[in-house]
Amino acid sequence: MELITEQFKHCDLVKAAGRIDSQTAPQLAEALNTIIEAGRFRIVFDMSDVDFISSAGLRVLVDVQKTCKRWNRGQLVLAAVPERIYETLDLVGFVPLFNIFDDVLHAIGSF
Repeated sequence: MELITEQFKHCDLVKAAGRIDSQTAPQLAEALNTIIEAGRFRIVFDMSDVDFISSAGLRVLVDVQKTCKRWNRGQLVLAAVPERIYETLDLVGFVPLFNIFDDVLHAIGSF
């Protein structure tokens, strides 16, 4: 899995490419937690190049969302979610937990 992070005026963008599984989920958690520890709680996660996400990856997303939403500081939004991954999120009941946008531009604009 490859990760690219970019800081904008109102939010941070994290772009992942490849598989998010039990081997790579800690790397994703570390990147997202680094942003949170810097005091920035508005995060856009670009999933356009993600091929697969396991339960470990989903756990990271839910944990980060809980941290960001605590005390109304911000949130983690998902952008360009592939159809198969969206179906997985829907199957496990996670769709209501996240704002999901069709593209990164609209996701960044939501902040």
